[in-house]
Formats: sequence, structure tokens, C-alpha cells
Amino acid sequence: MRRLLLMRHAKAERPGPGQGDFGRVLAPRGRADAKTLGAYLARHRSIPDRAVISPAARTRETWARAAGAFEKTPPSSFEDRLYDAAPAAILDVIKQTPDSVNTLLVIGHNPGLQELAAMLVTSGDVDARERMGREFPTSALATISFAVETWSGLHARGGRLEHFLTPKWLKAAND
Repeated sequence: MRRLLLMRHAKAERPGPGQGDFGRVLAPRGRADAKTLGAYLARHRSIPDRAVISPAARTRETWARAAGAFEKTPPSSFEDRLYDAAPAAILDVIKQTPDSVNTLLVIGHNPGLQELAAMLVTSGDVDARERMGREFPTSALATISFAVETWSGLHARGGRLEHFLTPKWLKAAND
């Protein structure tokens, strides 16, 4: 059994004059949301065995703030192929994950993450699948499980959507 956590970076500031997309940092709401996601993962014992993160400033900062909620920070790496990646490129990165990793977190960007999630999921909560198909906002987290022995065995329509959430939806559920 493998569990894949697909997380879109938290809300980022708009680029300033002369600043490119790659260097955008998190907005105040994004910093708070990233911490909320980390706390959610820790509370629900969904701490990844490994994290693979796009090297953009906003994804790095999302990881740093989310990982702050964990008792022990899991190993992580920054993967250039995840920046502005198409679903097939993201899947290639995932398939290269060592088999010793049971739960993998990928932090990246849209539209690639949303398209990959839609490509991988075939079952799970129908409402959550429909919501995920309509939107994959900043700080969205999709938890997908696979009944495969190795990461290289992942394939389209092979996953079950366990959860799809954002900090905003978590807050609304707790109010």
C-alpha cells in the first residue's frame, strides 16, 4: 500500500516589479495555511516518509512551515522537474521514489497537480472527487492511496481518493 499526498503551494504574494514567478514568497494567509496543513497532517498521523518539493520560493516556504508541525522533519529534496510541471513529469518523479517510502508528499503547482490527481483517482468520496475536478486551490491537499507494491507500479486510474481539503474547508468544518 502506498499513500501519495499532493499539496499545492500555499497562497503567494503577487510578483513585485522585476520579480519573476519563481521567486514569489508566501502571503500572510499562505504562511498561516501552510502551518494549518502541517498541523492537520501531524494530528491525523499522515506525516510523509519523504517529501519532494518544487524548488520555487513559495513551495519551499510551504514545506518549511508545514514541516514545522512535525516532531521530526522527514527527509526532503527539491526537484527542478516539479516547477511548472505537466502531470506526466510529476508522475515520473513519483515513480522514482524508493520503495522504502510508503507515504510520499509532493508539493508543487497547478495545473499539473490537479490534472495528475484527476488522472490517478478512480474511486473514493464522490463529492470530494467532484470538488477536486472543479478546483485545486492554493493549499489544497489530496490524499490518494494505491494498492501497489512499488512506486513504479503507479498508473492512471489506480488510486483511491481518501481526502481532499484546504485550510479554508477545515476551518468551516470546525466552526
